[in-house]
Amino acid sequence: MTKTDWAGWQQSWDRQQEWYMPDREERFRVMLDMVEALVGPEPRVLDLACGTGSITSRLLRRFPGATSTGVDLDPALLAIAEGSFAGDERVTFVTADLKDPTWAADLPYDTYDAVLTATALHWLHSEPLTALYGQLAGLVRDGGVFMNADHMIDETTPRINAAERAHRHAAMDRAKDAGALDWAAWWAVAGADPVLAEPTARRFEIYGEHADGDMPSPRWHADTLRAAGFGEARPVWASPSDTLLLAVK
Repeated sequence: MTKTDWAGWQQSWDRQQEWYMPDREERFRVMLDMVEALVGPEPRVLDLACGTGSITSRLLRRFPGATSTGVDLDPALLAIAEGSFAGDERVTFVTADLKDPTWAADLPYDTYDAVLTATALHWLHSEPLTALYGQLAGLVRDGGVFMNADHMIDETTPRINAAERAHRHAAMDRAKDAGALDWAAWWAVAGADPVLAEPTARRFEIYGEHADGDMPSPRWHADTLRAAGFGEARPVWASPSDTLLLAVK
């Protein structure tokens, strides 16, 4: 039996995500800079909606003494994550639905130094996201951090938004013409793989086709996190289309 190339699946996921976000690695770098600045180089991290473990892989390369708990509901992405980190005692994965009020019950720790997430929570609408932020305020220790890197749209700047989107999508079209896989094409490849076909079918039973939530502004996220119990919250990095928002408990 041919061994599954989990590293290859990780890399293909990264390339697909970079098609949407060419500044993705810079975003991760700043995220880990802020982890080190605020909670040190050996953090206990909750990788929220972890997917294939993109944050965890970069966390452990930079901070070998860190530990990570990855939480997700997607069986296909979790299969890649679990295959990639098999045997690494620093990493634990938990299958949970973040819209379920009891999702944190199976976590191995009561509190974390840092809760990190990227390109994941935009599929939640404002009401469940507000509820989730309230739960995270109870999971982050005093002095700990929460960071969310995602699409956050400022509706007060419609001309800027339209120009940025047109420019970004033109570049994406050129990359796709050169062979880049978009989200749908990547999932088609995963669904044809003998190992990932079954979990891919299950993930579409769970989620259906991809659907975005409300994608509120950075100010909304900061205000909502402060109302949830975080002491400070603001963007610490931004590209024309994405924001990394940091909140300190």
